[in-house]
Amino acid sequence: MSQKNIESVDPVKSKEPDNDNDNDKDTDANSNSTAEAETAATPKEDAPADFDKAIDAAGFGIFNLLLLCVSIPAQSAAIFESSSMSFILPVAECDLRLTLEDKGVLNAVAYAGMTISAIAWGYLADTKGRKKILYWGYLIDAVCVFGSGLSQNFTMLVVFKFLGGLVVNGPAAVLFTYLTEMHGAKHRSSVLMIVGMVTSTATVSLPLLAWGIFPRDWDFEIVGLTIHSWQIYLFVLGIPSLVSGLIFCAMPESPRFLMAQGRTEEALQAFQQIYHVNTRKPKDTYPIKLLVQEVPNRKANQDEVIYTIEEKTGEKVAQKPQSRTLMESLRSGFAQMKPLAHKPLLRLSLLLYIMQFGIFLGMNTIRLWLPQLFASMAQYEAEFDGATASLCTVLEFSVNKTAETALDYANACAEPKEISMDMYINNIIVSACGFVGYFFAGGIIKALGPKRLMTYGLYLSGIFGLVLYFSVSSLMTLIVSATFLTITGIAVSSLLGAVVALFPTQLRTVVVAIAMMCGRFGALSGNLLFPVFVQIGCLPPFIMVSSVLLLAGTLSIFVPNPAKATFS
Repeated sequence: MSQKNIESVDPVKSKEPDNDNDNDKDTDANSNSTAEAETAATPKEDAPADFDKAIDAAGFGIFNLLLLCVSIPAQSAAIFESSSMSFILPVAECDLRLTLEDKGVLNAVAYAGMTISAIAWGYLADTKGRKKILYWGYLIDAVCVFGSGLSQNFTMLVVFKFLGGLVVNGPAAVLFTYLTEMHGAKHRSSVLMIVGMVTSTATVSLPLLAWGIFPRDWDFEIVGLTIHSWQIYLFVLGIPSLVSGLIFCAMPESPRFLMAQGRTEEALQAFQQIYHVNTRKPKDTYPIKLLVQEVPNRKANQDEVIYTIEEKTGEKVAQKPQSRTLMESLRSGFAQMKPLAHKPLLRLSLLLYIMQFGIFLGMNTIRLWLPQLFASMAQYEAEFDGATASLCTVLEFSVNKTAETALDYANACAEPKEISMDMYINNIIVSACGFVGYFFAGGIIKALGPKRLMTYGLYLSGIFGLVLYFSVSSLMTLIVSATFLTITGIAVSSLLGAVVALFPTQLRTVVVAIAMMCGRFGALSGNLLFPVFVQIGCLPPFIMVSSVLLLAGTLSIFVPNPAKATFS
């Protein structure tokens, strides 16, 4: 197939006469239903419908609610993969004979896998489809998580965590695109906010599960493998990946993707399935009978990807295309991403990548260090008879304790360490605040708009990141950190919504994947730099966090308003 530039198709020019449907009437126009499909305006059947009209005609109902329910374990799987190590390190320190450097590697290795795999996953999702990436990705990730739960040494755990990060980055990025492509313009912003709430819920469940599992005396051996409570914890965290993979096997492919690939018959079937579930009416009563033809209207052969728009000849393409080599596929992928290297997408994509890097650096640096900070606070108060101290004093205390453990490892691990439950309770409170914040985010985004919410949120995050330095008690640290993470999390959802709205379908998942890659690299960089800056002084790490968020807020001013973008 000859490669040509992808061009927009004028629906008027591409429309074919459809005399058979000229006199058809919508017999269901006056029927009663709880779904919003019944209240939406019914498109004319004699005109090809674009994606927005078709998805609106499918309505909002049971299917969408089921899809949002599936997003709960799916989004949780990504959060568990990237954040679980920060909770098990205090418990597994003696079992795995971890040094300070080992802890840093375990916290960073999942992000390393996510960073490496980002572009490859984006290309596969935009060529092979959203559904395949979702169910294969989550099923393979479940295997990696269960493997980490069986790890008997540091090296084995590092390998499985790296592979888990490598795999989960694909479906995690595709999930955002898939959810937006399954909803009309009226609901897209709200859906992304709900995903943000799911993220907060998953973050809350991590310390809750740790609180419920770690204190248990569940050490035993099976088939020659020693199992501890932290390994059972990892097994439990693998269940969402397994459940998500199995459920996505039964979900339809994204109709937006199918239309972009010229597979209009399959796209129409997907719309009919959504309509059937939402309205509980027969599929053949779906009011849309013809879709806008974006690329040649023909069925795709197995494993075939249609990249370009060709002129219609009136003859059906019957021959099976020649199978392409890996290098040919890579060249096609780079050709598909070529528009990102030219105006106007180049400037916009660079802005979003830098913003994502800064937001993830600031947010995940604080988030992943909070368990250690709260544990050090509890240890400090226990050692000094409940005395409170500033955050800087606690940081210095934590660094000194870590050095003492490294110098006298045998005595430090002679007896099992008692982990203060205050560490988990404080993290539960912080995550719960983030969950509650998303309930108000929907109203705020309607009042301010997505762009203003993103800009104001980033500036506030930068301010609160610096305020942490002035914290004088554990209570103040808890309040400021909870506010900081809540506002930053909402800003992340707004940014991902902007990515989806501002880029064309053929590039959308690639852009999301690259943005997530930049974000993961930012999280990796922040967690490696934070202990370095702490050794220099107490102020530098908080200046780092604050400055990158304020920079991201400034850059957001130059991002077009997603609310005024045309969904393509």
